[in-house]
Amino acid sequence: MKKFLMLHGINHNMFGKRDPKQYGTITLEEINGKLRALAKELGVEVVTFQTNSEGEMCERIHQAYQDNMDGVMINAGAWTHYSYGIRDALAILTVPVVELHMSNIHAREEFRHRSVFAEIIKGQISGFGVDSYLLGLRAAVSASGESQKR
Repeated sequence: MKKFLMLHGINHNMFGKRDPKQYGTITLEEINGKLRALAKELGVEVVTFQTNSEGEMCERIHQAYQDNMDGVMINAGAWTHYSYGIRDALAILTVPVVELHMSNIHAREEFRHRSVFAEIIKGQISGFGVDSYLLGLRAAVSASGESQKR
């Protein structure tokens, strides 16, 4: 069975409490539940991980490489815009990486418009709330099939 990793970044443990205008009231646990349900429907497995530590995020990405994950989805939060350490860790991966965001980062503050991951990822999904996660999983599953055909 194909296995995918969902990486949740800094402050995401506060979903449901943090800025409901941008992120709604859904909790991280509820997001993960929706991802697991979709994964079951798609016949794949999804593993989730959240941290507020940049070093732990890099270590988990390294572990994904060692575990031969079939794809990775990442919502790195604010790290998206400045973490070259996470970018370099993601660049080690040889599987599709899908960046996602609940809010439309291009309609927010100027500093959020740039992703330091953009050059090394398969694609980006933003602005669809919790559906960004579900679209991200679908995209990663689809892209993993494409990479196996090559």
